[in-house]
Amino acid sequence: MSVTTRVPFGRTGMEITRVGFGAWAAGGPWIYGWGPQDDDSSIAAIRRAIELGVNWIDTAPVYGWGHSEEVVARALRDLPEADRPYVFTKTGPDRLENGDTHLSGAAARLRTETENSLRRLGVERLDLLQMHWPADDGTPLEDYWATMIALRDEGKVAHVGLSNHDVTQLEVAEALSHVETLQPPFSAISRDAASDVLPWCADHGTGTIVYSPMQAGLLTGAFSLERVAALAADDWRRSEDDFTSGLDANLALAEALKPVADKHSTTQAAVAVAWTLAWRGCTAAIVGARSAAQIDGWIDAGELTLDASDLDTIAAAIASTGAGSGPSRP
Repeated sequence: MSVTTRVPFGRTGMEITRVGFGAWAAGGPWIYGWGPQDDDSSIAAIRRAIELGVNWIDTAPVYGWGHSEEVVARALRDLPEADRPYVFTKTGPDRLENGDTHLSGAAARLRTETENSLRRLGVERLDLLQMHWPADDGTPLEDYWATMIALRDEGKVAHVGLSNHDVTQLEVAEALSHVETLQPPFSAISRDAASDVLPWCADHGTGTIVYSPMQAGLLTGAFSLERVAALAADDWRRSEDDFTSGLDANLALAEALKPVADKHSTTQAAVAVAWTLAWRGCTAAIVGARSAAQIDGWIDAGELTLDASDLDTIAAAIASTGAGSGPSRP
């Protein structure tokens, strides 16, 4: 049980495993956190992922306002350089006085946050820096993308990309400098990326690392109405549509993944992730974990190929449950 397959990450020159470790939950409690999280458990999960062959980690300053990056640094501190995974981070969100976020594209903000990420991660250059969301402070995309390019040219970061940007925005950025990577949401529930940004990335040589392929745990087969009701008060999922109005359909879809999982002697979680990897334009998937044991539940996805029959079964389940939106079959 390990991942060995590596694929080109767009035109970056990096080759990455088809699953990477997502360190969102490692940020611990914050306004968009996952409830209480033990740092030692996060570190154990990161090290287990690396032990099983995962060669990249996704984090961001906004995850616990720097705490996730600090936890990642602790997890990697004693690793030999040859065993060190790539670390991908982001920039943009800034904290308001009430603890909420606004999305800054100001050059000074992006530069300060980049320096902070370098310090927290304990590195001289970031492997990849992505703009987390389009700015909402009035900064034009052309301006914040120019700042990102400058940071790359200055050697602060090796590669630059975007996250949560649409095709129109990708076109604007591409006209200035190649968009090396994109990070969109994508799962068997949240499927809209398959109709636009994933094909665009495939056509333009842009590497993609999709996030929430298990739809924040809903597609793992481990959720129930009772477990959702018991989520911590500060868990962001409590107020999300997928965990409220769409919950019944989403749980039904998760249950429909079980026969496919049984066929391949794996888990529903691994099938959910492998489904995203079956789509043209999807390079790899970011998969979160809060403990080492959870890694074992999805690691198979990095080597699992779903066949036509599997994809038909899942498409039929999407249609019958009415879960989510977007194209249903690669």
